[in-house]
Amino acid sequence: MLPWTRAPRSPRARRTLAALLLAVAAVATPTATAAAAPAAATAATSRGWNDYSCKPSAAHPRPVVLVHGTFGNSVDNWLVLAPYLVNRGYCVYSLDYGQLPGVPVFNGLGPIDRSAGQLATFVDKVLASTGAAKADIVGHSQGGMMPNYYLKFLGGAARVNAMIGLAPDNHGTTLLGLTKLLPYFPGVGYLLNAGTPGLADQVAGSPFITKLNSLPDTVPGVHYTVIATRYDEVVTPYRTQFLDGPDVRNVLLQDLCPVDLSEHVAIGTIDRVAYHEVANALDPSHATPTDCASVIG
Repeated sequence: MLPWTRAPRSPRARRTLAALLLAVAAVATPTATAAAAPAAATAATSRGWNDYSCKPSAAHPRPVVLVHGTFGNSVDNWLVLAPYLVNRGYCVYSLDYGQLPGVPVFNGLGPIDRSAGQLATFVDKVLASTGAAKADIVGHSQGGMMPNYYLKFLGGAARVNAMIGLAPDNHGTTLLGLTKLLPYFPGVGYLLNAGTPGLADQVAGSPFITKLNSLPDTVPGVHYTVIATRYDEVVTPYRTQFLDGPDVRNVLLQDLCPVDLSEHVAIGTIDRVAYHEVANALDPSHATPTDCASVIG
């Protein structure tokens, strides 16, 4: 699957793309969700991730924790990246966080500091299961930013080796930017209001973003990678995603593959060029050049 096209502009085409990439997100009733949740967990395990019998290998000694974005969940966001990493020998896990009462399927909407606490609990569970001392985190959008709160304020730096963000809103974004997610998630427009603290927290200048950035961007001992796209329409300007620090690699997708036109959603859900760079960040001693040909394999 090639990521080298922008998301379709017509609402109908974008709804079709959303249905293909985010299949479970089409389920919009609590009854359907209750039936779908066990099936989704089974589907993830059958694809090789969220398998708590997995033990990290000598080649890949740390488990990888995947953190979905706003409106995402532990399965839909990772239908391509999770198997991609499993096939490369990693133990891979994903969590649901930021759930709101009465809102099925669409997560990442609760207060982000509480979501970071959910991540802390999940990482501890993964480390206990695998016996590893530290994990690596890969997050998309809010999922690439929220772990920074865990690292800075909840002691996560002692449990995390690498933090890799795909289009993370590390310094916040605008409410207008967040509304641009809506065409990818049909039926969730009603959630974009004051009752969704996870959205309000992401707005640049919010109390949450102000606290998050009251400390330096990075924490010593953690290796950071940020992968951004020039065509991001949600987190703008895209360069606000980048971090400053002594152990940071900021990557612009188009510097690696100029014809890659992936936008905010695609970079986290289907972009194999970005995924190759994720693999390099997870195993830098065996990194290979990332370019347009990285879509193969």
